[in-house]
This record gives sequence, structure tokens and C-alpha cells, in this order.
Amino acid sequence: MDKKNALRAGALAAGTTLMMLLMSSPALALTRDDGDDPGPGLSVVQTLGLYVLAPLVLFAVIAGLVMVLDKSKVRVIKPGSKAKAKA
Repeated sequence: MDKKNALRAGALAAGTTLMMLLMSSPALALTRDDGDDPGPGLSVVQTLGLYVLAPLVLFAVIAGLVMVLDKSKVRVIKPGSKAKAKA
């Protein structure tokens, strides 16, 4: 019975995807609209910097701030010290 349900779900997903692709209109990227002013394109280096390097740097900055400003510090007790650990 599980095979039948899986086949039905796969057919439904494929059919829905196919219908969405067939019913969507083409982008018509070659036809310019009134007031359209796209500007110059990006080079490969600019594209990689914008979509790869910038998110990585932003992630590193946020992760660094979280680690630096973390208030829940774990206290390490050295063997032989008389300090008690907090739970």
C-alpha cells in the first residue's frame, strides 16, 4: 500500500510541476518595457563577491559577535583548585 501512495504523490507532484511550467508565460527578456533601464552587467569577480563572499563575511561577523558577546560562559575548574562549579 505504501508503494501506491508514493506513486500517487510522485505523479501529483510531477503533474503539478508540469502544469505550472506550461501555464506560466515566458519571461520575454528580449522585449524591453517602457522605462526599463537595466544598467551595466556584473563581472564574474563582482558576482562571486556579491553572492558568495559577502554572505560568508556577514555570517562570520554575526557568528563572531555571538561568540564574543555570549553571556553563558562555561567555567573550567582546574584540578586542585577550591572553586565550586555552578550548575
